[in-house]
Amino acid sequence: QVQLVESGGGLVQAGGSLRLSCAASGRTVSSYAMGWFRQAPGKERDFVAAINWSGGFTHYADSVKGRFTISRDNAKNTVYLQMNSLKPEDTAVYYCASSEKLFPLTNFRSWGQGTQVTVSS
Repeated sequence: QVQLVESGGGLVQAGGSLRLSCAASGRTVSSYAMGWFRQAPGKERDFVAAINWSGGFTHYADSVKGRFTISRDNAKNTVYLQMNSLKPEDTAVYYCASSEKLFPLTNFRSWGQGTQVTVSS
């Protein structure tokens, strides 16, 4: 059973940047796809970005393309989400998850506790 712990969230002004980290423990995730999702108050959890096991393929939600970058360091069992040009609508709790395969996105499991990102206007 893998445990995922997100960190790096915080309060930032619109246009600013944050880098989220997701550290895995319990087992290696180097052979798993990893993903970031987010949930705003009163809304369902939405897909943000995903990366395959090697880091050679990435997939993004249209709303974050060109602003967010997902990456991974398998030696550190960690996945990152670099968020630039943040907007107030990016405000949400951000979660990471793992899956045996990147698609379908509904297969992602093992959710962490989340990290709050708040973007002020």
